[in-house]
Amino acid sequence: MTTTAGDSGNILTSFLPRPVQIALRTWLSKRSTQGYLMVAPAVLWLLILLAYPFILAIWIAFTNKTVGQPGEFIGLANFTRQWDSMIFRRAFLNTFVYTAAATIVKLGLGFGLALLLNQAFIGRRFVRATILLPWIVPTVLSAMVWKWMFDPNLSSINWVLRNMGLITKNIPWLTDPTMAMVSIIIVNVWRGIPFFAITLLAALQTVPQELYDAASIDGAGPLQRLRKVTVPLTMPVMVIVTIVSIIGTLGDIQVVYSLTRGGPNNSTQVLATLSQTVGLSNGQLGQGAAIALHMLPFLIVLVFLEVWNMRRSEH
Repeated sequence: MTTTAGDSGNILTSFLPRPVQIALRTWLSKRSTQGYLMVAPAVLWLLILLAYPFILAIWIAFTNKTVGQPGEFIGLANFTRQWDSMIFRRAFLNTFVYTAAATIVKLGLGFGLALLLNQAFIGRRFVRATILLPWIVPTVLSAMVWKWMFDPNLSSINWVLRNMGLITKNIPWLTDPTMAMVSIIIVNVWRGIPFFAITLLAALQTVPQELYDAASIDGAGPLQRLRKVTVPLTMPVMVIVTIVSIIGTLGDIQVVYSLTRGGPNNSTQVLATLSQTVGLSNGQLGQGAAIALHMLPFLIVLVFLEVWNMRRSEH
């Protein structure tokens, strides 16, 4: 004898008073209720993995908690203390220089690559598949390869540049403060370009060919078609991709930590690596959480802009 879902529901509610059973069955029969019940496990999972740690981090940021010690509430002391630190101010500035430079380059190169991949050529499918490799390869693994390529004595990049006659002595990629910042930006761009290229390629393929044909008939050249047709119609996707990339780059720790660990002399220290160093390596959990929370206002603004852009696109 089999038991249906309805029978199971009857068994579960059989111990309740009949008016309550009727009200419960009516509530469960609604489509909105069924929708809420279906997404409830995912929401619960997000609350456990994201919401709870986030709220806990906010509380810890207002305490003097250290490893092994519960800590006491000290208000904004952790935040004010950081602004008195030259290392924190350097990391704060580096974070936005790193994010802005990497995002601008990724957007420009990614859009250009998307335009090329949108053209018909032999092996296009193979190229589209392989273009994702930098994004798929684990960050730590790729960073190890890049660290070897940037090695001052064994650098393959320096070897190529010397043989091309572009340099006469080795470039100190990871030991010079300026070049170290350039190096982590290069690696972040290398990893992020595929995301921009593939996403923008998908947006380009939604642009009707009839619009290009009409623009050509009206006498528009390639640059005019790009400026008047391609860019406006792909702009909503471009904005979303850029915001998502900024959010990811602001909290990026893997590239910087794997290549430079914030050195030399804190020249590549960003808020993510400084928070890890102070909070975990030094055991000052309250200060580490406070450092990380300095990114929160900017992330909230970015999320608001993304939601606003998506709603504007829908209308």
